[in-house]
Amino acid sequence: MTATSTAREVAAATPDPELPLLTIADLGILRSVDETDGDVVVTITPTYSGCPALREISADVERRLRDAGYERVDVRLRLAPPWTSDWITDEGRRKLDEAGIVAPGPAPRGPVPLTLGRRPAVACPRCASTDTVETAAFGSTSCKSLHRCRACAEPFEAVKPL
Repeated sequence: MTATSTAREVAAATPDPELPLLTIADLGILRSVDETDGDVVVTITPTYSGCPALREISADVERRLRDAGYERVDVRLRLAPPWTSDWITDEGRRKLDEAGIVAPGPAPRGPVPLTLGRRPAVACPRCASTDTVETAAFGSTSCKSLHRCRACAEPFEAVKPL
């Protein structure tokens, strides 16, 4: 970042530690950056309230802002409204697609019915087949699941819709 970078630009460029191809702005967890008289207050909403990366994200945002010359930085957590996968930006979805990770479709609205059985198939990012199977509810992070395509036999990850 340059000396003329704003606090928002600096905070927005922070990579997500679990999905480093995305910034926290791409992922939609950066809610606001307020700068008043040299004080910077950054508000983030985690993808999950128990997100294990939250402490690392907060520390990284604070470190980046201090390195950019901001002396007084406060990173705050906002749980309401809860994060939704709809907050992933178009740029974030493009980056996920380029990495072969399926971005979630629209998040459910209203009460989510409890259903037993399998979730709808996720299209393979390599061949677009919907003849896929979820092999694990959790991938390398709790916000992703593992899948395998029956058509091309390739494994892939998908970000869970919330």
